[in-house]
Amino acid sequence: MAKVTDQALEVNRRVTIPLGEVQLRTSTPGGPGGQHANRTQSKVIAELDLETCSGFGPQQRARVIAKLGPTVTVSSAESRSQAQNRQLVLERLAAKLEQALVIEAPRRPTKPSKASKVRRVEAKARRGAIKQHRRKPTTED
Repeated sequence: MAKVTDQALEVNRRVTIPLGEVQLRTSTPGGPGGQHANRTQSKVIAELDLETCSGFGPQQRARVIAKLGPTVTVSSAESRSQAQNRQLVLERLAAKLEQALVIEAPRRPTKPSKASKVRRVEAKARRGAIKQHRRKPTTED
């Protein structure tokens, strides 16, 4: 659901982050690729300071900082094009923020059912019997 426009990064319906708050840096991608990889600045790194970001409400900010920390960094060097890597980085940043904003349902611990306890004990008894039959006969047998 995340969407990147010219001026903003739309994380979801309620959260929109101005692109001016996202710091974009470029560097050489490293790895194989010869002169192109050594000379072009095609790797893009996006960094967002969540503590000063204006796109979040106080509860949303607290939730995202608790899950991701005070700054979020995403990078991409998949494409040879800086523009494509920039688009990928912004989409990944929006997806990461969107995932961090999801409120997970609390886990309710459950107990094993009586039938499952019985099945477990019966399986242990069957396994023990199989192992018992593998043993060498004793003088008592």
